[in-house]
Amino acid sequence: MTAVAETPLLRDSSFRNLFVASAVSQFGTQVGYVAMPLLAVTALGAGPGEVGLLSALTTITVLVLGLPAGAWVDRVRCRPVMIATDLVRGALLMSVPVAWWLGALTMTQLYGVAIATGVGTLFFDVAAQSTVPHLVGRDRLTAANSVLVGTNAAMDVGGRSTAGVLVTLAGAPAAILLDALTYVWSAVWLRRISKSEPPPAPVPEERLGRRIGEGVRYLFGNRVLVAIAVQGGMSNLAFPLCSTLLPVLLVDELGRPAWELGVYLAVGGLGALAGSATAHLIGRRFGRGRAVWVVGVVTAPLAFLVPFVGWSVWASAAAWSVLCFRTGLNNVLLVSFRQQVTPDSMLGRMNATMRLILMGAVGVGGLLAGLLGEVWGTGAAMWAGASIMAGSWIPIWLSPLRREI
Repeated sequence: MTAVAETPLLRDSSFRNLFVASAVSQFGTQVGYVAMPLLAVTALGAGPGEVGLLSALTTITVLVLGLPAGAWVDRVRCRPVMIATDLVRGALLMSVPVAWWLGALTMTQLYGVAIATGVGTLFFDVAAQSTVPHLVGRDRLTAANSVLVGTNAAMDVGGRSTAGVLVTLAGAPAAILLDALTYVWSAVWLRRISKSEPPPAPVPEERLGRRIGEGVRYLFGNRVLVAIAVQGGMSNLAFPLCSTLLPVLLVDELGRPAWELGVYLAVGGLGALAGSATAHLIGRRFGRGRAVWVVGVVTAPLAFLVPFVGWSVWASAAAWSVLCFRTGLNNVLLVSFRQQVTPDSMLGRMNATMRLILMGAVGVGGLLAGLLGEVWGTGAAMWAGASIMAGSWIPIWLSPLRREI
């Protein structure tokens, strides 16, 4: 452990390989985030309800498999899980441009790919968050998460802006193919990690339901984790309400070019990058828990500018960027809190239970966006998301994290 602590993070070859794998796959994910709904809208004529469902299906599977995934990951080594899910997701995504080129693409196939890649992402993310403490040690979790979250935010910028340009120049299928190839490349870098992963702690033979129950009780028995879960659930419900129907609103209803959608989302990525890059400094200045709710209070009013995208795309994008700044900061500080307070034997189950809440909220947000968009229009979904986002700092303010230093 001492040797790891003395080595700068990015000079540690094992962490560096994880870093590169994460960066490459996140870049591709953000390309697909823009390209998949655009393909549905432009090639298949999808409306608000179909786009909302497509968004939801990438995350809604966590409601069914989230808890079993954590119990299972706690019993196996994490990196083989990450490699396998990278390769499977790459193959699934490659099927989309192939079907389009053959003239056989349907919304049913897009829905199926969304579900299957969502399952892969669930297992990958639970395993990834459980492996970071082994690679860097618990004393450097905040620094490691700052690097990883900051890099992911940078890839958000690069991926989303690249997607907008690539869709405009070469079409959405080419962008989705690029997304698939990045997963394969990520698997290659994960294979290069040389640091041996400790075997999972021996566990008694017991029913899966009992192990799942232990993880759920652990999370809900810890006031810090409960506050993080509620805050994250509110944010994750609000963001898809605001963003899921942007392809419909900007490209279909307002007639804007696809590159503007990519730039809008990339501006949000810049905000998240700035938030994650400065999280450590802001946390040290105000206290880590206090920083989360103070930044939340200060940025809350800007949530109500986001729905004015039809009035001014760029005023809405600027407000979106500030809210993403808050998210980048929260991701570094709150994920680090989660990993610090949870013992190794419970990491997988805690992460899976937390992911059930957080990603389940994303899925529900996507479904609600589609429903509200069909019934009352795209603006109704955005106003609902803005209202929830504005108040998402309150759970932290009411918790022991309020004064955490």
